[in-house]
Amino acid sequence: MSIVSLKLAKAHMKIDGYADDELIQLYIDAAETWLGNYIGEPLSDYDPDWNEYGEDGAPLPPPADYNPMPADLKLAVLKLVSFYFECRNIVSFGVSTQLAPQGVTAIADSYREKWFTDGV
Repeated sequence: MSIVSLKLAKAHMKIDGYADDELIQLYIDAAETWLGNYIGEPLSDYDPDWNEYGEDGAPLPPPADYNPMPADLKLAVLKLVSFYFECRNIVSFGVSTQLAPQGVTAIADSYREKWFTDGV
């Protein structure tokens, strides 16, 4: 299950209509995979937003083992999805290009489990 819904991604990118839904969903899946690999922990380890309600309509507290998705990681996914969508036709030859926007890596670096220079 994605941590970012198609509806939220489209709202973030200010996209109406349904023509690009399959493409945007692909970018959501790719962004979540990339970010999980970058930080060294799959985003599926986090729980989706908690919004359970009791019979009286009052919100229920989450269970003790609830592991919420940090808002900044969710924002990083949205930024990466936007980057993929906006740059989908860019081709470069002999030029260094970035794998992800600096704003995404700046957020993800604080969650990174292991750096390449950490050794084995």
